[in-house]
Amino acid sequence: MYKYFISICLLFVFAEGFSQEQKKDTLLSKEIDTVIYKTNYGFRLGIDISKPIKAIVDGAYSGFEIVGDYRIKKNLYIAAEIGYEEETSAEDFSNSTSKGNYIRLGVNYNAYKNWLDMNNEIFVGYRYGFSLFDQTLNSYTPNVSDAENGNYFPANLNTAARSATNLNAHWSELMLGIKAESFKNFYVSFSVSYKVLMSVKDPKDFKSLFAPGFNRIFESNTGFGFNYTLSYLIPFSKK
Repeated sequence: MYKYFISICLLFVFAEGFSQEQKKDTLLSKEIDTVIYKTNYGFRLGIDISKPIKAIVDGAYSGFEIVGDYRIKKNLYIAAEIGYEEETSAEDFSNSTSKGNYIRLGVNYNAYKNWLDMNNEIFVGYRYGFSLFDQTLNSYTPNVSDAENGNYFPANLNTAARSATNLNAHWSELMLGIKAESFKNFYVSFSVSYKVLMSVKDPKDFKSLFAPGFNRIFESNTGFGFNYTLSYLIPFSKK
């Protein structure tokens, strides 16, 4: 009788111990599952290094650009680019130089789902661009020959420079890019953009051939751009 009683007691003790272990394991599992990985929120500031590289390769161009963005939600950023560009355009009958400042304002949406505390991006964005610039017509050759009718009157090269100031351009652009955190709070980014010119102020008796921030102006009023940037995040908080 005592043997059965002792066996039953041991069974209850074992069952209680097993139940306590299960409760501990369940609580531990819940604690692990509820761990929240916070990520940095702050202001990211950098430069576009593609422009000084282009200036080295192309002697007719010079420019620089400062980029920045501020994270307002988990996948949404307010973004802006401010810069200066100068380019000389050599055409068949003219040579002109455009120079001035520009600003692009808009937003980026991060479509990439990061693991744990990573902070990389595959983003799509929109920008409104505005440029204020001057253009100088360095030289031009009037196109007065009429070969079809047998008139071959060579025109003389006119080197009297003509300048127009306070020109402007407005455009919209869609962007697609990637941004990777190479080191702690240090980012490398590459993006391409498709631009649509909304309006441009031309000089009298001539056409604007280049608008800083927009690039070359074609008859279609569309164009492409690219950026290769290095930036650093100044964290303000973690969420």
